Amino acid sequence: MCKAQKKKRLWPLVLCAPLGVLAYFCKFVLPGYGFSFLVCLCLIALILFYTGMPFVTERYPVFGRLLTRTVTVLLALGLAVCAVTEGFVIKASFGSPNEQADYVVVLGAKVRSWGPSVSLWDRIYAAADYLNTHPEVIAVVSGGQGADEPETEAGCMYRELVNLGVEPERILVEDQAKSTWENIRFSLDLLEKETGARPAKLGVVSSEYHLFRASLFAKNAGVEFVGIPAKTSRLGQKINHFMREVAGVWHYILLGGSYDA
Repeated sequence: MCKAQKKKRLWPLVLCAPLGVLAYFCKFVLPGYGFSFLVCLCLIALILFYTGMPFVTERYPVFGRLLTRTVTVLLALGLAVCAVTEGFVIKASFGSPNEQADYVVVLGAKVRSWGPSVSLWDRIYAAADYLNTHPEVIAVVSGGQGADEPETEAGCMYRELVNLGVEPERILVEDQAKSTWENIRFSLDLLEKETGARPAKLGVVSSEYHLFRASLFAKNAGVEFVGIPAKTSRLGQKINHFMREVAGVWHYILLGGSYDA
């Protein structure tokens, strides 16, 4: 093989540098972009694989061709599964923001040392809009306190919703849940305790990318699901979380619902 051909084969390695820089920023500079970091690593690994395999194939033709075809087929199948799953996530992200529900659960998100995270603010504003539009609805704010959070997510949401004009008596606080599954289950238990009956229909306020998985939890709990989307205000976060949600859905399908999310 001449030098020109070798250089032509190696040019894709140039892409590894910007991907490496992006991976660094996602991991160490931008909080909440861990999944984008993993995507960057996977892309770098694929570039290295497909750049290096022609050289392996020249030395070991049968092995090189077999390995390349196997990886390519598995990659194609994986991308197809991800694309179909993403389709369900995107479809569910529109929700039913105008549908009536007697009770809604507002799912928590990260509380920073300075207050609600961007994702949590998105959910708080969406919940306030829905509650102000439907003045007869009762809300449950749900979310416990993580080891790196200064207060419970539920307590933070309660305070900010009251500051936005929602009447305190319309808000129930569930501050023990550590996962989406617990958000749904504990909120239903609280509503049953407070009202004497378990609701058959439940509105859920969450980030739009999260609604499909939340609907799976709600259906598993035996209630009709009404998705109320909180639009993610930052484009970078929206892209990261929509990609990450595919992994979350398959984690639920394969391993069940009792995990942190």
